[in-house]
Amino acid sequence: MDLTGALAFAKDRKNGVLVTLKRDGRPQLSNIIYALGDDGRIRISITADRAKTKNLGRDARASLYVPGDSFWAYVVIEGTAELTPVATSPDDATVDELVALYRAVAGEHPDWNEYRASMVNDRRLVARLVPDHAYGMVGS
Repeated sequence: MDLTGALAFAKDRKNGVLVTLKRDGRPQLSNIIYALGDDGRIRISITADRAKTKNLGRDARASLYVPGDSFWAYVVIEGTAELTPVATSPDDATVDELVALYRAVAGEHPDWNEYRASMVNDRRLVARLVPDHAYGMVGS
């Protein structure tokens, strides 16, 4: 499976498992919701205090497992993560990116001012996975 095919498979899906590396080299897995942007980056909303954030800050290598409709259909997209700054103000660039990510995943929020304040209170940021390799099976 090539990267183009894997990204096409992942484009219309939203659920996956993010794999980061712990300090000792073992994998740390997190169920996540993501959006694949037109720029080819996979965006994930994360909080500053979570293990995946700390792991990516230390070692930016990551993999995203995306399941298909059957047990035998899946892709794994590998790449390097970029981390935005932690949200510090409801109108900063990180919160703007979190709003765009929310829209891509869930549509419109009933109260954007509340959402923006929550992103700051939660100390959220965006992990952008820049894909460079993929494998998997999408048939049957």
